[in-house]
Amino acid sequence: MDTSLHPHALRAQLDYRARRLQETIRETPSASARLLGLLQEVESALERIDSGNYGICDVCNDSIEPNYIRAYPMVTVCLGHLSEEQQRAVERDLQLASQIQGQLLPPSDLKLDGYEFAYRYEPVGPVSGDYCDILKRDDGTAYLFLGDVMGKGVSASLLMTQLHAIFHSLTSSDIPLPQLIERANRIFSESTLSTHFATLVCGRISPDGMLEIVNAGHNPPLLLRHGVSTVKIAPTGFPIGLVKEGHYEMERIKLSRDDTLFLYTDGLTEGRNPSEEEFGEERLISLLDVDGTHHRAPHDIIQECRENFTTFSAGRERLDDLTMLVLKRMM
Repeated sequence: MDTSLHPHALRAQLDYRARRLQETIRETPSASARLLGLLQEVESALERIDSGNYGICDVCNDSIEPNYIRAYPMVTVCLGHLSEEQQRAVERDLQLASQIQGQLLPPSDLKLDGYEFAYRYEPVGPVSGDYCDILKRDDGTAYLFLGDVMGKGVSASLLMTQLHAIFHSLTSSDIPLPQLIERANRIFSESTLSTHFATLVCGRISPDGMLEIVNAGHNPPLLLRHGVSTVKIAPTGFPIGLVKEGHYEMERIKLSRDDTLFLYTDGLTEGRNPSEEEFGEERLISLLDVDGTHHRAPHDIIQECRENFTTFSAGRERLDDLTMLVLKRMM
């Protein structure tokens, strides 16, 4: 998902920054030169939007790289015309952001009685707007999260870390899953711009095989059962942050031995080959429907999907983050 370069979205982001800076400066009589300089940069960016010059390099008059604008909305020159010192600063920022985001991912060797997990997390750049998490609770239950924040780059990764913090806080309380998502939606809506939202799947599993799941506008999770065609779990509510008072329904599914849940972001199904053909949901389902898939380990299922995607893409560059998460009941 990426609407972050739409003029209205950009103006909303910059207007918000300008208001916050103005409020801080008013409340701080001895405001630093740095704050005043930032306000000047934001106001200059707003003027460039109004004049139609936003996103144009001051040096070469060519368009500035979209990913660079997403990360640094007040930029005035393209990457090719940054000074060496500026380039090194950008590289350091991105490396640090990538390290921080990597530490927020669940451990790859996470174990839970009766279940096996695997995931693959592939940002298209140094950082990602995809959200992947597994939270194990002391009572034997666990939460699964897979989401996709609107946009790409640093701005999307910041919102991803916000979702991470929100859910780590809320899951400490034992509240019904729909109410948990409603609270998260309200907090996210109140703390971000109206142009920001995220699709999300949240599941809660119990030792007895009960799966509770809410799909907030995300790609349908796929349930693989032995002898049954792959089942799609449709959305049960709006994306997080899209409607402040959103209402969410929950599905309850009893998992049997070898039942497998496959979650993914649209970087998989919307990936294209050189002929502009999408990988697509139906191709993914056909791949998962192959006889014997339910006997395979989660890691092997992910590996086969990734290899199939690579063959299909035939060298075409990925344009979106790609994440897969697989859960299998083992007993």
